[in-house]
Amino acid sequence: MFNDLDPVLNTPVRLAIVSVLIKLKQADFAYLMEATSTTQGNLSHQIKKLSEAAYIEVIKTYKGNYPHTICKLTAKGRKAFEQYVEDIKKYLHL
Repeated sequence: MFNDLDPVLNTPVRLAIVSVLIKLKQADFAYLMEATSTTQGNLSHQIKKLSEAAYIEVIKTYKGNYPHTICKLTAKGRKAFEQYVEDIKKYLHL
């Protein structure tokens, strides 16, 4: 049954990113890096995976002269997260 968990979300950093976005609707790269306690490179990689799965939307803008990346949860991502939580509950017999 544990193998049935969504492989996209069954990674600690990706799950943390989506958990943050469930509450905040959107967050920028710096906030997500702090919230997930991960490196810039790892966060970029995990954001790319979530974006490829269409779980998040990545908006790249500029704040002054600096790149500013904002991530937003998509409807597909919200649904996947909710299903993941239900699957975990079943696994834990809650």
